Parts: sequence; C-alpha cells; structure tokens
Amino acid sequence: MSNLTDQAVLFVGDLSYADDHPNHDQRKWDSYDRFVEPSSAYQPWIWAAGNHEIDYAPSIGETKAFKPYKNRYHVPYRASKSTSPLWYSIKRASAYIIMLSSYSAFGKYTPQNSWLESELKKVNREETPWLIVLVHSPWYSSNGYHYMEGESMRVTFEPWFVQNKVDIVFAGHVHAYERSECVSNIKYNITDGLSSPVKNPSAPIYITIGDGGNIDGIANDYTYPQPSYSAFREASFGHALLEIKNMTHALYNWHRNQDDEPVIADSLWVKNRHFLPEEEETLSGDSSV
Repeated sequence: MSNLTDQAVLFVGDLSYADDHPNHDQRKWDSYDRFVEPSSAYQPWIWAAGNHEIDYAPSIGETKAFKPYKNRYHVPYRASKSTSPLWYSIKRASAYIIMLSSYSAFGKYTPQNSWLESELKKVNREETPWLIVLVHSPWYSSNGYHYMEGESMRVTFEPWFVQNKVDIVFAGHVHAYERSECVSNIKYNITDGLSSPVKNPSAPIYITIGDGGNIDGIANDYTYPQPSYSAFREASFGHALLEIKNMTHALYNWHRNQDDEPVIADSLWVKNRHFLPEEEETLSGDSSV
C-alpha cells in the first residue's frame, strides 16, 4: 500500500504480555499502549487476538476470557456482521483483511464458523483484489514450539481458503520467522493413509511472523530436514512490509531487526491467487519479474 493514507499495521496477537506478570498486571497494558502510540495514533493497527490476550485468571477472580483486550481495543466487528470482536473483517485500500480467533470455537455451526462461511462469499475481488487472513496460531510451521497447535483450525478452514483463493495467511505464536510455498493439505490418500502438503496454485502463502518481540525469546527448535512446504525460515527477531503494487502483484520483504543496517533477508513478489492462479511466486531479485 504505497500511499500514506493506505498504510496499516497488521498485528497477529500477543500484545502486552501482561498475563505473564503477577496478577496479570494491567499497568503493563498501559505501558505497552504508550509505547506503540506514536504509530497507532496515526495509522490503523489491525489486530488478531493471541493466547496472551485470553487473560483468564480465576485465581484472582478474572473469569471472563479476553476481558482486557476487548475493553482496550474496540474493533469495528459489527460492520462485518460479526457477533464478536475476536473475528471480523476490514477493507483497507485494495485488501480485504479477515481476522480469526485461534482461541474461540470454530467448528461447524459455531458463530465464528458461520460468520467466516458467509464472509468469504461477500468478497468482491474486483473491488478488493487482495484477500488476506490474520490468525494467531500457525497452520504450517516446521518449528517445534507450538507444533501442530493450529491443525484443527487448518483442517476446518483450509478448503475454504483454497476455494476462495486467499492470497496470504499471517500468523504469530511461534517466536521465529517462516514462509511457506503455496501449499494445501486437503486431500486424504485413502490407499496408504498418508496426507502431506502439496503445491497448489490456488492455495495461500502461509507466513509465520511471531518474531516482532516477546517476553520468551526466540524459538529456534526447527525440525530437520526442512520440509518441502517450507520455503524460508529463520530464528530471528524481525518485521515485514507488504507493498500492494496493483491488483495482480505485491512486493513482500522480511527484515531482521538485529542487523546494524536495514537488510532484507527474505523477499518475494506475490502473485494474486484470484487473477494469476497458475503463476508461481518469484524471489524479488528474479529478472523474470
């Protein structure tokens, strides 16, 4: 999104880590909000809730999940006909951005499931060409930390993502960086009982970007060898920029935070799944782009 008025910060959960402090110290929320205010006051911050936003603490009388998060961050969920601020959508420039909750019920007939099914049908790719999803727990991750925690949600929603040609799914939770190929795992091989991800031009890219900073440190427990679905991975702190150039192409760059000067460690030209469904993604340095 090249114009300043079209910029936004996408945040995939785990904000203040107040729940890691004695009595879920609410002053940590205050200090966190003051810290990010120079940015959040002047451009939209779009949140998905993480496990550290649950704040369920019956030992101190706090029995309403997500209470601080819901009271501090007022998202426009009713505008997308959602019944909860934990799942909603926002149109931002040429992007249709959907936020989901890894820690709310999502099975068939649940409110989140019913909402997402109807929401995907509303997306007009002529008006908002890019379809992006934010969720906290990754669906594709080769890191041992929180391994397979998002599997149930993946099994539930992945067929819809492929059918509707979602472009990118951003996740957090794992405190490292990883980008997948365009893959899906929606067919079960009944002959040998095996099911594994395969390349699928209609499938999104899955990006785990839980490396923006946290209280626990870096998650460096990657599995070896690197799975074929994993295109790039690195246990480093970092951040990413997604620049939507037009309705068919977007430039994605991931930066390490610890370098002395700006360094792009992972870069990719993303092809729109809807308009260019048969094209492969290419590294940004590829002369064919």
